[in-house]
Amino acid sequence: MEKLIECVPNFSEGKDLHLIKQITDEIEKTDGVRLLNVDPGKTTNRTVVTFVGTPEAVCEAAFQAIRKAAELIDMRKQHGEHPRMGATDVCPLIPVSNISMEETAIWSKKLAERVGKELNIPVYLYENSQPNPLRKNLSLIRSGEYEGFFKKITQPQWKPDFGPSVFPAATGATVIGARGFLVAYNINLNTTSVRRANAIAFDVRETGRVKREGHPVTGKPITDSKGEPVYIPGTLKSVKAIGWYIEEFGIAQISMNLTDISVTPVHAAFEEVSKKAMERGIRVTGSELVGLIPLDALLQAGRYFLHMQKRSLGISEKELIKIAVKSLGLEELGPFKPDERIIEYLLADKSSSKLAKLSLKEFSEETASESSAPGGGSVSAYLGSLGAALGTMVANLSAHKPGWDEHWEEFSKWAEKGMVLQTRLLALVDEDCSSFNNIMAAFSLPKSTAEEKNRRTQEIQRATKTATEVPLQVMELSLKSMELIQAMVEKGNPNSVSDAGVAALCARSAVMGAYLNVTINAKGLQDKTLAQQLISKGKALQEKAGALETSVLSAVSAKINGN
Repeated sequence: MEKLIECVPNFSEGKDLHLIKQITDEIEKTDGVRLLNVDPGKTTNRTVVTFVGTPEAVCEAAFQAIRKAAELIDMRKQHGEHPRMGATDVCPLIPVSNISMEETAIWSKKLAERVGKELNIPVYLYENSQPNPLRKNLSLIRSGEYEGFFKKITQPQWKPDFGPSVFPAATGATVIGARGFLVAYNINLNTTSVRRANAIAFDVRETGRVKREGHPVTGKPITDSKGEPVYIPGTLKSVKAIGWYIEEFGIAQISMNLTDISVTPVHAAFEEVSKKAMERGIRVTGSELVGLIPLDALLQAGRYFLHMQKRSLGISEKELIKIAVKSLGLEELGPFKPDERIIEYLLADKSSSKLAKLSLKEFSEETASESSAPGGGSVSAYLGSLGAALGTMVANLSAHKPGWDEHWEEFSKWAEKGMVLQTRLLALVDEDCSSFNNIMAAFSLPKSTAEEKNRRTQEIQRATKTATEVPLQVMELSLKSMELIQAMVEKGNPNSVSDAGVAALCARSAVMGAYLNVTINAKGLQDKTLAQQLISKGKALQEKAGALETSVLSAVSAKINGN
């Protein structure tokens, strides 16, 4: 599989959109990269750009963007709320898939060396690319900012890793390195006071605040035996934070970098800042994301807030995101568009879910068309997803039933299981169609030579095996959904028992329909032992589904008739 890395350069220009576009045009010109997001900020006078691609292509695109930024941005005229030291202030590389952090660090060093040598810009390595522990932290490297770097760069301990040891006034210096995924996240306050915002930032950020004698703000700093300041740690790990004023919106913010969201997720940062703000008589009014965020971070937030409300967590991905966006106030300063801000959505191959995206009418008409696909296999998967969806609905209704509050968590767990099954079965609607198309494509391969014939046969067999395994998955998942359905008939909201019965009929039909596809596709396999194994497995699943359907429908009938 292809190696992918993400690059998130921060350019010291957030007002001139024409200038910013000239920089991002350099990225888009580069083959092998995809520009995902451009996020300019007027008050910070800074633009965060996100793109992804192969390591070679990303490094080339980053170099060209840094070169263009050096041409267009004059740091002698640049001012903004965000700390900065150069036209391209920082350029991190982040491993996305099939590449280690160590290998990503090697690529970052190659990029840094090229920028220093060819563009004559001082470059500092940071995070996983920096061997010196005293120079890993971005805030320590950038300390003193642009104005202070003319002197700082002459100090032996701050000699750049690459490039000249003289600070160029026009371009400033750049920081390049490999790091993990960082979420840039700002929390809005109902105050204009930067001092109070900073106080809250010091309360929560990992480094905390300097310990002082007497008064916590004006008192003399306490130092250790080496003369270094002693710090009172903040309450959140893997969090960097400062307070600032955003003139564009007339509010103060806590600007945060969440450097490890597995340690401090977005919702935890939001809740802790809300708590510390309240202690100081200040309220959090909302928040904003800068750049992109992983899907799971928002799903976690949605589940967290639902759990706080004692509501079922077994709802769709779309609804979980909606809860997260609303609870975090992510639309206070502007619209939040998941398709443009969630990294997985931007990287997703939209063509891979063609059928699942169709309306009911469109799917029905597509099935009825002259095309052989979608056919019985896709319809079976769709039936399975409907069965799981109905079972999940009963679980959600049971979790929310008046008088059953003490059981909400039990039903929520059932609903979560059902939602996983529904989502996977829906994906198999397209996978079944694709597997059939792959068989047709294999049959159309040339067969003039012995080598071509051999390759064609291998491709046909590979595609046929997949086309047999996909409906087998439909059978397995639909059978699992019947366990949920049976539990809902026995324990769930009695007013929805007929819905559970329909769910069982859908699930059993999905198993039976998928089994027909298993048997007919398995006959095309040259490996007859494998074919018989797959057919036997399918037959056993069908028999279990039949027995479960009989049991479930009997229980449904008894409940409907009051027995």
